[in-house]
Amino acid sequence: MAVDGEIRSLLDFMASRGLPPLHEQSVEDARANMIKGRAVLAQGGVELPRVEDRSFPGPAGPVPVRLYAASQGKALPMLLFFHGGGWVIGSIESHDDVCRRLARDSGCLVLSVDYRLAPEHKFPAPVEDCWAAVQWAATHGVELGGDPARLAVGGDSAGGNLAAVMTQRARDEGGPALAFQLLIYPAVDDDWTRPSYAAHGQGYVLTYPGMEWFWGHYLNAPSESGDLRASPFKAESLAGLPPALVQLADCDILFDEGMAYAARLEAAGVPVTLKRYGGAIHGFYNMTVTALAREAVTDGAQALKAALKA
Repeated sequence: MAVDGEIRSLLDFMASRGLPPLHEQSVEDARANMIKGRAVLAQGGVELPRVEDRSFPGPAGPVPVRLYAASQGKALPMLLFFHGGGWVIGSIESHDDVCRRLARDSGCLVLSVDYRLAPEHKFPAPVEDCWAAVQWAATHGVELGGDPARLAVGGDSAGGNLAAVMTQRARDEGGPALAFQLLIYPAVDDDWTRPSYAAHGQGYVLTYPGMEWFWGHYLNAPSESGDLRASPFKAESLAGLPPALVQLADCDILFDEGMAYAARLEAAGVPVTLKRYGGAIHGFYNMTVTALAREAVTDGAQALKAALKA
């Protein structure tokens, strides 16, 4: 399948910058380049009446979080958003435009979590920070202007991985209750033999060597990739998890595992909506200068609005 024209133009522009591939960059350079890319990829311009930077107590100290809301209302449904970036790069800032759009179009109070990153804080540090965020939102949601009874989790790529892990942990540990999960091309498995790895593992934003780079920085040892907190696909059962929207890019190395996870959710009796975006690549959700990305973010927001009765 051909890549969407607007996305292809962005790929050509990024190639013209002459940057080395991700797996040849230092962690510091990769983080800086992701933030620089935001100026090119994100349309911006979404103003909201409420945007607040806060923090909550995490397992190793305060964890920053940014709150977004399209109104000053109380008892708003809540979305805990976990940004992508392979557990190594990405931040509140890199996903600011996406979170603004989700808040505006869903009516939700969006809480973007700046969890600790590897390699400074390896697995399971990001998992533990996100779990602390779930507990904090459930306990303090009313104070924030939210409704803990309408709490969703979501994220893209590594953030989708963390969101999926949170739903399983909440189920297995008796709460907090989660009402919905928004999984945007989630990295849910350590099986790299799926066909999409061969078909889309080169030439796009996320490559096969890039996946090795991310997992290598995240894990303490390769054997940890089989841990359910790293590869939620390996859970024995997906029954009892909250309803899901799974959004996938057809030209993405993670496409097949996303399809497989959606199929397993459905087979387990979980209400699932699957949306595929033809011509989209990994990371396109953040490319809000393109019509395809804006469509996908709107789809995510509308699903949240319907599921949480915003």
